[in-house]
Amino acid sequence: MPRKPLEIAVIDLTQAIGLLVRRVRAAAASHELSLTESAVMARLGKDGPATIADLARAESMKPQSMGAAIAALEEMGMVRRNPHPTDGRQVNIELTAQGEAVRQSTRDAKRTWLAQAIAQLDEQEQQTLFKAGEIIRRLVER
Repeated sequence: MPRKPLEIAVIDLTQAIGLLVRRVRAAAASHELSLTESAVMARLGKDGPATIADLARAESMKPQSMGAAIAALEEMGMVRRNPHPTDGRQVNIELTAQGEAVRQSTRDAKRTWLAQAIAQLDEQEQQTLFKAGEIIRRLVER
């Protein structure tokens, strides 16, 4: 079988990854969070409380856009504002208990869907997929 030209292979890979991401997200769609909201909750869960400016920098967004995302999460009861411990002019954003529960539930739903999908592959396909994951990680960490 002849090899695909690099440009076509890149397009196919991009489309496949995009479809995978959409399917994984759909598995946890019951919470109806935007990509930004999900990313903020994941970051807060992993790194702990942060200012809006810190979150905006980490997500490569404008602070005003991050402020809108935080306001939406706050309205849903997912995050709360607390005084910054050393700078009275700022506030820290942190997950609420409800936000942490939703984050865990979302993560579990995504992982369950993906594990079930991967379980349908044969062992060699699974190993190839996991090796591809390692390669993709190296690409994005460069």
